[in-house]
Amino acid sequence: MEIAVVRPDELGAGEVAAWHAMQDQGEEVRNPFLSPEFAQAAGQLVPSARVAVVEEGGQPAGFFAFEVGRLGSARPVGAWLSDCQGLVHAPEFQPDAGELLRGCGISAWQFDHLVSWQQPFSKYQVASARSPVIDLAEGAEVYAARLKAHSPGGNDLGRKSRKIERELGPLKFVIDSSDTGDLRTLMGWKSEQYRRTGRNDRFDEPWIVELISKLFSHRPADEAGGSPGSPGGGAGGSLGGFCGLLSMLYAGDTPVAGHFGLAYGGVLAHWFPAYDARYSKYSPGLIQLLEMTRQAPDLGISSIDLGKGAARYKEKMKSYDLTVAEGTAIGRPLLGNALRVRHAPARWAAREIRDNQRVFGAADRMLKRYGQMKVARQKRAGSVSESGPASDRP
Repeated sequence: MEIAVVRPDELGAGEVAAWHAMQDQGEEVRNPFLSPEFAQAAGQLVPSARVAVVEEGGQPAGFFAFEVGRLGSARPVGAWLSDCQGLVHAPEFQPDAGELLRGCGISAWQFDHLVSWQQPFSKYQVASARSPVIDLAEGAEVYAARLKAHSPGGNDLGRKSRKIERELGPLKFVIDSSDTGDLRTLMGWKSEQYRRTGRNDRFDEPWIVELISKLFSHRPADEAGGSPGSPGGGAGGSLGGFCGLLSMLYAGDTPVAGHFGLAYGGVLAHWFPAYDARYSKYSPGLIQLLEMTRQAPDLGISSIDLGKGAARYKEKMKSYDLTVAEGTAIGRPLLGNALRVRHAPARWAAREIRDNQRVFGAADRMLKRYGQMKVARQKRAGSVSESGPASDRP
């Protein structure tokens, strides 16, 4: 095994082609977060991003994307934005994880969305979680029939769809929007959701906003007339290779819900769904996801990976579960184990909260109350700043 560690933008066309060929051979790694384009986009904004090009017998055998931290620590490329992590490798190549990490100069690699059945990292997995998937391989109609049998509450969505059309206007769903204004609207909704629920606003980080913008503009050349850098080029035909996909739901001329995700090899990674909270009584997010299941097969999408995490809508819409794992893989035992122990208490606490429904529910309610109080304070502060100091007002 020979390992060369390079920056993502130093990959050659032949290496990118070999990477894709390995993805296409294994269903478990046919995920856009494991594609070279995701590593390259993140690498333009994250100076510590690296890719290990692994060869065996002079031939490409695997690709491992990561970010270098202090003291030889490392994490998946794209920080914790990635919903799928691991080594992309030829099926017959099963390296020793410790040897791989040492060849990359890594003491400890932390992961939380590892493709769980990856043999090289199996002994380092300390916990696993379900990642729900919508199966569209047999087409939208087959999925709809199974959803109806599995989740009879779908009639409620039909009632809400008719209600929103009566009150706001006819529904229109655009599965592949090229409108940058739509993207800004979606990010605004998502920021408001983060604040409302007491979570850290990811879009407060300028590099994340720039990364989403780069991925939005990434389109493969395909039979539908698309070309790289031409948003919306894949509309009306198969998406082909890796791309960002923005979908929007309108009621009349009003955007009410949307989603931005990544697609590759027939898999759509469900990444940033959001809706206008003013219309929450209509469940626009669920209506938008249902419309996406109806039109996604026309773009060559055979599955929608909803990502790790407990959510009612995921349980309602899923066909089955994949499993992802978390843990810390060790390259250099002395320093690697010290790094693993350092991060273990926080990760243990997070798992305990996530896995205990009663504790998770209480923590979620507390965060939402905190978020509501914070938003209310910000609104009051904004009112004061716009109207002048309190003493100056009548």
